[in-house]
Amino acid sequence: MKTIYPDAAAALDGLLFDGMHLCVGGFGLCGIPERLIDALQVAEIKDLTIASNNAGIDNEGLGKLLRSKQVKKMISSYVGENKEFERQYLSGELEVEFCPQGTLAERCRAGGAGIPGFYTKTGVGTQVAEGKDVKKFDGEDYILERGIYADLCLIKGWKADKAGNLIFRKTARNFNAPMATAGKICVAEVEEIVEVGELDPDAIHLPSIYVKRLIDGSPYDKKIEFRMTRERGDAS
Repeated sequence: MKTIYPDAAAALDGLLFDGMHLCVGGFGLCGIPERLIDALQVAEIKDLTIASNNAGIDNEGLGKLLRSKQVKKMISSYVGENKEFERQYLSGELEVEFCPQGTLAERCRAGGAGIPGFYTKTGVGTQVAEGKDVKKFDGEDYILERGIYADLCLIKGWKADKAGNLIFRKTARNFNAPMATAGKICVAEVEEIVEVGELDPDAIHLPSIYVKRLIDGSPYDKKIEFRMTRERGDAS
């Protein structure tokens, strides 16, 4: 399969359909695959189930897909800062499955590893546990969480080589790495693509075997990343 595509629309060509299940990397607006999200909006596919830490903010990130009412269900950890999410949820327009952040990351990792489910103490005795199998281990309750495996994974990286080996940058790694493995096809966007051999093999965060399609999405307007400086004091 061809690895590098000229833009997000080309990279998603032939992969999209109504009712599909997606894993989308990012945390707030950090490390989100914004070019690919924009292409989803333009494609006008609907009834999407999306596993992502949150749904962006109003009209940014996945919030764009909420605004255009393309999302049927969100599997998320944090849903603040998004009034449209709140409105759709409270009005019954949007189905929401709340999932603790660590559990969400592990559900994606498990799905990518071929593990159908695992038991965890997180959520025991709360609404998170409702309707889930409970077992005792060493006298304590654990609830069953199912692994997540999607039709399509969309992630954002920092650098990639032309083979698709990928590096994330600091906290922008967030959910991207486990979500990249948790689906049939992973499409990645990055800020820079370099020649094979230019990246230190020991620095690779995501091997190319997981990345089926790749785009260079630069330049990016990083809405929450600001360089903070102060005047240098007198050294005397």
